Amino acid sequence: MTEAQLAAVAFDTARNQALEELTGLVGRVQACAALGVSRATYYRQHRRSPAPPKPRPERRRHARALTPEEEIRILDVLHSPEFADMAPAEIYAVLLDRGVYLCSESTMCRLLRRHGEVRERRRQAVHPPRTVPELVAEGPNRVWSCRVAGRNLTSRPSQNRA
Repeated sequence: MTEAQLAAVAFDTARNQALEELTGLVGRVQACAALGVSRATYYRQHRRSPAPPKPRPERRRHARALTPEEEIRILDVLHSPEFADMAPAEIYAVLLDRGVYLCSESTMCRLLRRHGEVRERRRQAVHPPRTVPELVAEGPNRVWSCRVAGRNLTSRPSQNRA
């Protein structure tokens, strides 16, 4: 290290030490202002990196949330042979007609979604994977290709000039 670099390091060390002492006496903002150090520099030099993890409190169960036993009972009703082929909205209506209220229609959907039992019932088209065309030349001047990406092609060939 050169003499100038050693002097700069000594100056920074002395300034940081003075800043620490002043911070305890007059506060961070006034100490930074007195020594000509921006607060951003102070915070950048005094941060702990990476930041310590914040303790996450466990989420409390909502007072009106379904108990695990109630969820099992609702799923048993939804899985019963009588309702196996019905949508949650239909099951909800049938149960209400019988005078039975287990939960709301949206709760039925939520339970089914949580257990991975909701999906699209219609047949889904499965397209074959696209293949990249392969040009194979069997001799000289046998394969010609043109890259047209980026050209503004019109319906009149006379206007399609580069």
